[in-house]
Amino acid sequence: MTTEVDLAAPLRIADLSAARDPVRVVVGPQVRDRVTHTRIFLSEVLGEDRAVYGSTTGFGALVGYAGRADLRDQADNTLAHLGAGHGPDLAPEIVRATALVRAWSLAQGASGVSPHVVDALAAMLGTTFVPAVPRWGSVGASGDLIPLGAVAQALRGRGHAYLDGVRLPAAEALQRAGLEPLPLDGRDALALVNGTSLTTAATALALSAVRAAHRSVQVLTCLLADLLGADPQFLDARLLRAYGHPGAIDVGARMRRVSEGLVPSGKRPLQEPYSIRCAPQLLGAAEDALRHVDSVVTADLGSVSDNPLLFPDDDLVVHGGNFFGQPAAFAADLLSMVVAQVGNLAERQLDLLVDPHRNGGLPPMLAAGPGQQHGLQGVQLASTALIAEIRRDAMPASMQSLPTNLHNQDVIPLGTQAALRVFDQAGLLRLIVGSLALGLRQAAYVGARTPTAPGCGEALAALVAAIPPVDPDRPLDGDVRRAADVMDTLELPLTSLTLDGRRDA
Repeated sequence: MTTEVDLAAPLRIADLSAARDPVRVVVGPQVRDRVTHTRIFLSEVLGEDRAVYGSTTGFGALVGYAGRADLRDQADNTLAHLGAGHGPDLAPEIVRATALVRAWSLAQGASGVSPHVVDALAAMLGTTFVPAVPRWGSVGASGDLIPLGAVAQALRGRGHAYLDGVRLPAAEALQRAGLEPLPLDGRDALALVNGTSLTTAATALALSAVRAAHRSVQVLTCLLADLLGADPQFLDARLLRAYGHPGAIDVGARMRRVSEGLVPSGKRPLQEPYSIRCAPQLLGAAEDALRHVDSVVTADLGSVSDNPLLFPDDDLVVHGGNFFGQPAAFAADLLSMVVAQVGNLAERQLDLLVDPHRNGGLPPMLAAGPGQQHGLQGVQLASTALIAEIRRDAMPASMQSLPTNLHNQDVIPLGTQAALRVFDQAGLLRLIVGSLALGLRQAAYVGARTPTAPGCGEALAALVAAIPPVDPDRPLDGDVRRAADVMDTLELPLTSLTLDGRRDA
């Protein structure tokens, strides 16, 4: 069933996720009326010889020079000089989410675009068409100019695009998709590129992935504690209320629901290592940070990021800087910090689990026959490499400002770099989560006790049903991804114990 996205309604992260596949984008009468109303106002303004950036002027640092007289020629002028991006093409799901964010922003009727521009974006999203967009080239200061320029050019039949996953000349991809090349004038072209839609889309998709990993680590921490026989007092509600941080209080409550019924073995030390004992404090701080990112993404999804903006009812054309992506830049950097520390936690939990000196006497590397087999040894090595990769790239981008564009853009947010980086990091975090989940499934096979908490038992049962034990050794890359898939589908709270995953006697 095709998802429907109404441009008259608030845009949600779920809509962006759905847009990786064809979606039905509704451009209803309310949207069409306000876009048309502003377009008529723009025509009146230009007829009065009032200055409108990008329509009567050059671009960027060349704003002091007159633009081209022919408005269609002005569109060519706008987009041609932005064909300067480099690097590999962006992931299709990011590009399509970007197009949806741009369509929503233009549909608010403050940009002065022709209604057929919004229609063209909606039509594209109803197919498998994906503009080929180079990764490098945006500083996020005047919007994502170069990436969005590639989107606009592909819609015109220039450059390249993907259709059904095949990279083609854009004109051929349009034809095969049943789409018409998009005619543009100068205002249309500038409005398509003069916004932070790529930064917003990548941050939103990364947020969704990090939230899923964050939920998974809450469950897996409970399962780890149960398989080891740890005392669950580290989740005590009174303890966490005294801590006072809302995220920790709420994370602790969710983890208590998963671990309800957990009976300590009495064989563990009085105090567990921090990777268990301090998990609600760490994951709670992550929750507080994620809530801030939630608020920024929500605001960005409801934002008109363009310049200038037109307000027909006030007879105003207002020039300013709504294309300056600093909020998302800060949020994406914060999200990167969350990824790094949640990844640190999960990697350390896996390390604890494979160590016979700390895992309650389970075999080293959870090998079914140590020496003859190697169990999770390769997976742990890969997890170390993954968290090292995340940490290496965790330097904040949002304060790395460099002047450019003849000092017209003398301060820049670099939000695009921050957003694309954390999107990649979220994918690595998911693999670390899958590695920990696989380790817990294997621990149950090689001698860990049967979970005593029904919620923990349900989580283990889902992993057991999807993944066979590692006996004998086999390549485990696919199992790691499958374990991550399983965790994505689990929902809190978990309630029923069905399998213990133990090796048959």
